[in-house]
Amino acid sequence: MIPKYRKAFNEAFSVEKYQAFQEDIAADFSYMPTFRMAETPFFISDDLKAQLLEGCDEVIRLIQRDDFKKLTEKALELNMKVPNEDEHTTFLAIDFGICEEDGEVVPKLIEVQGFPSLFNYQPALYQKFVNHYPFLTELTPFLNGLSHTDYQKVLDDVILNGHPKENVILLEIEPEKQNTKIDFYYCRRDLGIPIVCVTDLIKEGRQLFYVSDSGEKIQVKRIYNRVIFDELESRKDLAMKFSFSDDLDIEWAGHPNWFFRISKFILPLLKGKYFIETTLLSDLKEIPQDLENYVLKPLFSFSGSGVIFHVKKEDIETVVEKDLYILQRKVNYIPIIQSPDGKVKTEVRMLYVWKKGDPAPTPLCNLARLSRGEMIGVKFNKDKDWVGGSIGLFEKDS
Repeated sequence: MIPKYRKAFNEAFSVEKYQAFQEDIAADFSYMPTFRMAETPFFISDDLKAQLLEGCDEVIRLIQRDDFKKLTEKALELNMKVPNEDEHTTFLAIDFGICEEDGEVVPKLIEVQGFPSLFNYQPALYQKFVNHYPFLTELTPFLNGLSHTDYQKVLDDVILNGHPKENVILLEIEPEKQNTKIDFYYCRRDLGIPIVCVTDLIKEGRQLFYVSDSGEKIQVKRIYNRVIFDELESRKDLAMKFSFSDDLDIEWAGHPNWFFRISKFILPLLKGKYFIETTLLSDLKEIPQDLENYVLKPLFSFSGSGVIFHVKKEDIETVVEKDLYILQRKVNYIPIIQSPDGKVKTEVRMLYVWKKGDPAPTPLCNLARLSRGEMIGVKFNKDKDWVGGSIGLFEKDS
């Protein structure tokens, strides 16, 4: 989208340089990420940046509505309700597919999550690209004119909220087995907080504790929550000593209820240029005749699990819990990134935080996912190159 940087990058690219870039990331923690790292950033023009931010603003206007909690209460009734919910979400991730409509490039909202994403990994990824392509210092992954130092300060404020680092934990299910483990490592390095498995927390009364590497029992005062709840629900084998539904003396950096409130559940409520026709199955009056133009998605799954891309009538008819699925019209992803051998599709996830007391979320950074397949995602991109996780880069504000 910014031709001069695409040309400069492609001319500088080599397979050897890509391997060195990967090894640069792996060297930080003697660990190579298990997800595929794309060869290139996505160079985002000012026009597309403006569209992405405009689309985000429209999503945020819905979330800011006085009746938003009432509108989304059913999302909690269908799942779990965790006590001591705060006034608004702490994190916001808004995914747009870069699409074509009436011959024009336009971002289309694919998903929105009131849940953290790779906030710590993405700035590190940008720096690794710069290490191997120094001209990329002319661009930035950050929004609002933030520097890297500003960005880290905001994350520190939002995740720690003034607590000592040892009293704040990153919580996950078997974190050492998660694909996002590289982000946890950067979080521990940059924020200094421990990574704790849900099975290692100890409950005493209304308080939670973990045991440090030195064997000391330390109280948890704030949880940076990275637990995906469909995984939690499926893991009946976990020997947990507390429940998320317990009334605990704890603060949340990302209260669990917002995972459900701000999810695919709100997509049917969004209408306009940047949004896709989306219907809750329970509200579907009749099954469309052209099902080849639709995708069937579970509301609360993560990373594309359970999505049916080639929908058949019986797929809809056999869904029992129709409150938990949406039917969404397909969009036309435009191959927009020029690789050495053809063009590649992409999605951009805009990353926001919402500080307590602020009237609205603040845009911080982004991530990009590149694809040559029908959809963005690992199973559609096996054995392909110039696909996978990356970052969008913007021209710096003048």
